[in-house]
Amino acid sequence: MQSAGGATSGVAQALAARRSCRNYRPDPLPSELLNGLIDQARRAPTAGNCQGVEFLVLDQPDQVAAYWETTLSGERKKTFPWPGLLLAPALVVPYGIPSRYLERYREPDKATAEMGENLEQWPVPYWLVDGAAAVMALQLLVVEAGLACCFFGQFSHEKNIADRFGVPQEAVAVGTLAIGYAADDRPSKSTKRPRRPLAEVLHNGRWGR
Repeated sequence: MQSAGGATSGVAQALAARRSCRNYRPDPLPSELLNGLIDQARRAPTAGNCQGVEFLVLDQPDQVAAYWETTLSGERKKTFPWPGLLLAPALVVPYGIPSRYLERYREPDKATAEMGENLEQWPVPYWLVDGAAAVMALQLLVVEAGLACCFFGQFSHEKNIADRFGVPQEAVAVGTLAIGYAADDRPSKSTKRPRRPLAEVLHNGRWGR
């Protein structure tokens, strides 16, 4: 995207440069740098500005090791196709907190939406939508800072991770974001997939146009 003066915006540059990096140098990431990036990412929009997204940060070697011990068995770790991913010095897990959405939508200015009594009133789980927005914001900030990242799901490990790190039962993980300094990377096969043309994904006025 170009500004009025014709220059490419920083957001567009970061979006174009973002890649899922699966090979990292083990160099530690300064906590103040990581915390600063999260401080900016938490400003991503949330429903009703309820700010119902929180972050579990694992940036100490023993914490990162505990995460991988929880998600990769000894045998699976030996055959894991991306060993360089395990070297990422920081893992950030964004969580949506559903109760914050109920609390916010019971307040007078939101009560007419009738979404403050139970989660079944929410046709879309915005605690996950907002968590995804925060993840995207964090990825762009990471790239802008000259770092690399890779977002991946927890799948069947979510409960074990929550138990290991004392996460409240109601918190819902969006996934995990590895952050660090990129080493020589081996791109995944997914990167070879061509980008669909704009004409296939943009529908003007009516679907199919």
